[in-house]
Amino acid sequence: MTNPSMTDQAGDKPALRVMLCAPRGFCAGVVRAIDAVERALAIHGAPVYVRHEIVHNKYVVEGLKAKGAIFVEELDEVPAGTRAPVIFSAHGVAKSVPEDAAARHFYAIDATCPLVTKVHREATVHHKRGREVVLIGHAGHPEVIGTMGQLPAGAVSLVETAEQARLFVPRDPDNLAFTTQTTLSIDDTAGIVAILRERFPNMVAPHKEDICYATTNRQEAVKRVAPEVDALIVVGAPNSSNSQRLREAAERAGCRVAVLVQRASEIDWSLFGGISSLAVTAGASAPEILVEEVIDAFAERFAVKVETVHTAHEDVFFPLPRQLRADAAE
Repeated sequence: MTNPSMTDQAGDKPALRVMLCAPRGFCAGVVRAIDAVERALAIHGAPVYVRHEIVHNKYVVEGLKAKGAIFVEELDEVPAGTRAPVIFSAHGVAKSVPEDAAARHFYAIDATCPLVTKVHREATVHHKRGREVVLIGHAGHPEVIGTMGQLPAGAVSLVETAEQARLFVPRDPDNLAFTTQTTLSIDDTAGIVAILRERFPNMVAPHKEDICYATTNRQEAVKRVAPEVDALIVVGAPNSSNSQRLREAAERAGCRVAVLVQRASEIDWSLFGGISSLAVTAGASAPEILVEEVIDAFAERFAVKVETVHTAHEDVFFPLPRQLRADAAE
């Protein structure tokens, strides 16, 4: 990564103040999921099968493929009778997936983020207590599919927008509970919850907010710096919900140019002509090496001076799935 103290000497380049958001990048759930694949490869050797992208980042996925991981979308793509581990991604899966894995006699390892598992358990408890579950989230996202798949068909009602919250008709207005996807916009979700609570005052809320600490911290950091810069780059994948929400948060905070890129090679330089300040952050599944790559790309065109803006401290750690811990592997 470019040394900021050296870039000021490049007098032929326009000066660029780079505000580097902290926290950014990998969260504890992502670290755990990636480590799970690497640990499984170390213990069992290649191949290791992974259902769905372990996290939504092409660079990470390609790196694990090079080490011997094979990614599939459905279990029927895994060879029958294999003794290789089959790992479920950080986003979580429907109950039918581990049941299917057991029926096929696969050695399944669940790398679901513990904070997603928390949402699964909440939904299950509400259902057992006879409540209709409202899930706030994005249709088609793997996490939403996994959460809805914890309960029988029709037991969960998905609400994606404020308009849907206004139109939602429950079976029993006095017997409701809500949960949320962990990677949503804090502000959007608060608006949807406010509408639902106004309409259904007895609706039961989570004991602790479902939007995860990493999503919250990264969005708050973006909202802090976005009004102060000419442009902002989010390093992340287009199918990463938390990365897309960071870009949206920057736009709402008043940043004129807010873009999402996977790699430096995707930067549209026509958008960054004449800027004197830039903020950089990364979604929870984007590795730091890609952030460094983006800053280095700007350093080729600008006299870059980097400053880190700290808005929260993170020290969350999740242990590996039980089958992969040192005492279990010995």
